[in-house]
Amino acid sequence: MTGDRSRASISAWKPEVPGISEVFHAHFTDHAYPAHTHDTWDLMILDDGSVDFALDRRRHGATGDSCVLLLPPGVPHDGRTVTASGFRKRNLYLDDSVLPQRLAGRAVDTPVLHDRLLRHRIHQLHAALAYGGDEFEAESRLSFIQERLHFHLAALRPGGPGRAAHRLATELRDLLDSRTRVGMSLREAAAVLHAHPTHLIRCFSQTYGLPPHTYLTGKRIDQARKLLLAGHRPADVATTVGFHDQAHLNRHFIRHVGTTPARYTRTHPASGHLTALPRAGRRRRT
Repeated sequence: MTGDRSRASISAWKPEVPGISEVFHAHFTDHAYPAHTHDTWDLMILDDGSVDFALDRRRHGATGDSCVLLLPPGVPHDGRTVTASGFRKRNLYLDDSVLPQRLAGRAVDTPVLHDRLLRHRIHQLHAALAYGGDEFEAESRLSFIQERLHFHLAALRPGGPGRAAHRLATELRDLLDSRTRVGMSLREAAAVLHAHPTHLIRCFSQTYGLPPHTYLTGKRIDQARKLLLAGHRPADVATTVGFHDQAHLNRHFIRHVGTTPARYTRTHPASGHLTALPRAGRRRRT
């Protein structure tokens, strides 16, 4: 490894999303990776600059924000900056539950994918991973990324929702309605309803006009508004309706209502008499 480490900016964490081993964001101005391998798939997008790398002793280059890099597990690769300004990148390290290792050979042949839709979906996933409590949204977005990667690596074109779309959508809505507070993972829902995750999301979106994670957030916001207007404290309301914490509630509440929960409670006469809710039991993160 070479370069001035003080000129690098790095953040890394392990999200609570099945299939993602690590999220890694970095800005390198002068850096070179030695040849190495990973046990996981390395899915990378560039936000700025250019990178030069060798994969299985063949050199490749990528520039700008229009491509996706996919490096397979177990295959040696390196990487280095190209210009004085370096590059900014975001990586997802994915285990073989997302992509089986048998597809590694195809990735060696074509590690740079020029797919704006895939790149946009990866960007959306990183945005969902930036905050705790949005794991259900992140899992949904990862499912579509997985499907798109299979399309590239195995020429498996995604199918349409099919005739059972409305039935599956209704069953999923009922499931989400029954578990608004505790939530559930996309894998759990798919297992209960015996449907592939992306097929399930498509059926729901086709029937109701929005993805299931957005529907669930909206249900929680509706419940939060009722509790806030009843005089309960925002911090208690957050965990009662299923948000990770008050910051998580605030972020989504502003999007839906245009103001914070605290300011919302000041708009009605009961605002001066906030009360605490009974402490909720430990809930499952979604």
